[in-house]
Amino acid sequence: MSTSTWLITGSSRGLGLEIVRQLIRSPANLVIATCRNPANATALQALKSDAKGPLHIIPLDVSDPNSIRSSVKTVGDILGEQGLDYLYNNAGITPGPEAAFDFEYSALLETLQVNIAAPALISQVYLPLVEKSNRKVIVNVSSALGSLALNTWGSVQSVYSVTKAGLNMLTKKQANAKPDLIVITVSPGWTKTGKYMGGSDATLEPYESVEGQLKLVKGLTLQDSGKFFDQTGGILPW
Repeated sequence: MSTSTWLITGSSRGLGLEIVRQLIRSPANLVIATCRNPANATALQALKSDAKGPLHIIPLDVSDPNSIRSSVKTVGDILGEQGLDYLYNNAGITPGPEAAFDFEYSALLETLQVNIAAPALISQVYLPLVEKSNRKVIVNVSSALGSLALNTWGSVQSVYSVTKAGLNMLTKKQANAKPDLIVITVSPGWTKTGKYMGGSDATLEPYESVEGQLKLVKGLTLQDSGKFFDQTGGILPW
């Protein structure tokens, strides 16, 4: 049986946790789940007993460049001679629903660091492992709120929307720079996760979004690189 290798950021809760939960159902997946503090990630640690294949939980704090860089050796040691088939830049934050003239400057900087700078750096330092693999897929988890054409929430959710629009452009640039890779951005849909990331009013359960995402991601081809998808595989406007 051939093994697919996966690395998921932001795995301790929300969509990241659900991505790990679904991937570990198959013995064909080697899953590397990352989060800031694995020792405190109770729900993630609990998945070990359910894993049908290898599940490795390692520290990777997306707000800390040193943590990002130091994680590469750990992952390389886990993979051995294998490459990294799927790099899943899932981790993200939102400071809240503030409008364009109301947000805190510090909140914008923090969100830019986590939502754009972190996936940019992670993709850079993990590139050799991705290029070594058979699939060579990078998934940047964005949002429909990052679509200039849709501008779904008008003037609010401004910080989050700005950073996700930037992540979309990063995806296009990455796809153009490396035509042998498959680099996409995907909106998970309005999902019941954190307070400002969907909450109880959202229309999708995390498992529904992740089922759609994984079906999409596993079926990607080179022709899909540089595209902006929703969780069903539909194309979203930039």
